[in-house]
Amino acid sequence: MTTTPPPLSSAVTLLITFLIAATSPPLPLVASSTISVTDNPSSTTTVCGITAGKPTQSIQCYHNNRTVPISPNVSYESISGGRDLFCGLRTGGFSLICWDTTTFLPKRIYFSHIRPLTGLTVGTSQICAIRANNGVAMCWRFQSPDGTLKFRAITSGGGFSCGILKNNSRVICWGGSEIGAEIQRQFGNLTMLSLVAGESHACGLATNGYLICKGSNASGQLNAPSLFPFEISGLALGSNHSCGILRKNGSVICWGGGTKRSELSSDAADASGLVSFEAIEAGSGFTCGLTTRNLSLVCWGLGFSSGTVLPLAKVSPGPCIQSSCSSCGVFPNSDSLCAGSGNICQSCGNELPIPVLLPQSPASAPRSQVLPPSVAKKRFFLAFGIVGSVGGIVGICTIVYWLWRRDFCIFLHKKFDHSLQPPVGDGSNVPPSSSNGKKSQRLRRQRSVTSSKHIDRAEEFALIELSAATNNFSFENKIGGGSFGTVYKGKLPDGREVAIKRSEIGATTKKFQEKEIEFDSELASLSRLHHKHLVELVGFCKENDERLLVYEHMSNGSLYEHLKENDREGCNILNCWKMRIKIALETARGIEYLHNYAVPPIIHRDIKSSNILLDANWTAKVSDFGFSLMGPESDTNSMSTKAIGTIGYIDPEYYVLNILTVKSDVYGLGVVLLELLTGKQAMFKIEGLDPMRVVEYAGPQIAAGELQSVLDKRVGVLNANEAEAVEVVAYTALKCVNLEGNERPSITDVVVNLERAMALCEGGISSTKFFV
Repeated sequence: MTTTPPPLSSAVTLLITFLIAATSPPLPLVASSTISVTDNPSSTTTVCGITAGKPTQSIQCYHNNRTVPISPNVSYESISGGRDLFCGLRTGGFSLICWDTTTFLPKRIYFSHIRPLTGLTVGTSQICAIRANNGVAMCWRFQSPDGTLKFRAITSGGGFSCGILKNNSRVICWGGSEIGAEIQRQFGNLTMLSLVAGESHACGLATNGYLICKGSNASGQLNAPSLFPFEISGLALGSNHSCGILRKNGSVICWGGGTKRSELSSDAADASGLVSFEAIEAGSGFTCGLTTRNLSLVCWGLGFSSGTVLPLAKVSPGPCIQSSCSSCGVFPNSDSLCAGSGNICQSCGNELPIPVLLPQSPASAPRSQVLPPSVAKKRFFLAFGIVGSVGGIVGICTIVYWLWRRDFCIFLHKKFDHSLQPPVGDGSNVPPSSSNGKKSQRLRRQRSVTSSKHIDRAEEFALIELSAATNNFSFENKIGGGSFGTVYKGKLPDGREVAIKRSEIGATTKKFQEKEIEFDSELASLSRLHHKHLVELVGFCKENDERLLVYEHMSNGSLYEHLKENDREGCNILNCWKMRIKIALETARGIEYLHNYAVPPIIHRDIKSSNILLDANWTAKVSDFGFSLMGPESDTNSMSTKAIGTIGYIDPEYYVLNILTVKSDVYGLGVVLLELLTGKQAMFKIEGLDPMRVVEYAGPQIAAGELQSVLDKRVGVLNANEAEAVEVVAYTALKCVNLEGNERPSITDVVVNLERAMALCEGGISSTKFFV
């Protein structure tokens, strides 16, 4: 069995990521397959591809040493093969046609113009696809999964199919095969970005970028080589072997029984002696790939010589579409490949970090990713020069800062104000300094981006539309409020329920300017951030002095509201530890996306329980980006800016020293974890005593090993698994609220520990290791 390699140290990861970002092109994702393999050991193998360079992107196949044209002669967007049949999804996804490999007679099994399909996958005998409008998986010759499950990707193997769920990225398998159930069990709580099935195993990239394989390992097909995160760009699994495309140069590596990469002959190689591939598919003991050099199909392994070039016309690397492509652009020579009737879009990353690639050799890199040699060389040495210079400066500054803080930090901490008066400052005036000039410019740019290209992703509403949606902003539609203004529930003409945040009207000039800053900041942040644990921005309105933001409606309100219900013991859905840990984990994942995967990174600056909202499925999402700033590139970097936030949650180091890092958000999350554990608010009052912070209330007790004395009594008695899980959360929280930022864990460490706590709570593991 393969295991996930241990994560690199933060310093090494930063260095590699920086070098890679400087020397590599955008990260592609695997698109719909345009090649297929139909492989029945008792009959002739059939390899098919969608033709390129013709007005009609029809299917052509190689079968029994001859080329077979496939009817009907219409355009297809994807194909997939199984044991004795293959299927094609027509362009637009409205029709699904299948052929057996004996007669090649077409049989249409699905047709609907109003419910198009996507994600076609054929197993040994089953056919499955996803309804494009709702993510529901449909299967033929096979049982379909529960219709309430929504998938973003599916794959089929030997008598089983599996998919990645939209809501939590976990793997679900179905079908009569026992191996399918075993694969689902082995994947457990792992969250996945991609998944490809073989006859008795499945492999894919986890959300951390590492290659994971599960299932049968009878021929070593799970023994994947040790690779960097996101180093694999495509996978193909056979009956007893696995293959992957290396993102750095498009070459193929294989492991397990069957074929090996060294069996490819030089006939298909380019000048470098390597063969670069756009896509690969596998049969029972062989592999076929679509070459980058000339878009020909090459097969090697059982039944083929060491690199057989099939006598087929040029094969399309992707479907030709009529609409424009995303910011990742079009495939090279796209117009020619589609015969002037559309574009082939480059695929790009979704919810992924900066591409983790290795420096490429121009001769071996895929055509869609190659850089001119002079440019690649300059970028590579420039990256080393920058990293060396920055490393030296950061090292000197760290020593100076540490020596300064050792003399004055204790004194300053004594001056920390624990009163209920919130800190003053709007975060918009960044003190100028010669060493921080670039940071200051970046902060100012964040505040004036209403014309940013990202905002065209948000819908612009007229004031009259939003007034009608909220019954003229009636009191009955009011659902909340904050420093920015009032929040109303609304219903758009298309039936969508939304939350509309409206700025105060008639504010003073200074107050209006502050609201404008918050409006611009939130619009700039949310219009370019898309993650399942961040509240989605639907649109905005900017008319005269009116400033409104429109969000998805979170029907279950805020975490703060549910924790506050002290008089409803036994009635609150949060009165179980599994639900509380789930909310903590989802919140941490949202923050992790902001810190590690947003480009540039985002520091929220106001993490608190009232900014953690719960949707109809009780999924937690981080909201309210009015105070957010573009952050430094790593946990160790900081910026100087006047402190702002909410008392009880604000990082003491930030409050006292005006030095902001991503660890400031980690502190706020630590306070939220303590709220979840104790049921107390961040600032609460005990009768007869001064107001107390939950950090001061719970921290010493947890450190002294008296966790039970501060736990929320509404949740009930802990079982053995829950006790261990809650202990993990408690010690994680204790580390998060450390007074010194460099003693706090990174948000990734927090996510790892909360994932461990969740697994413990579900009985998935039996031992605990802290990152302390």
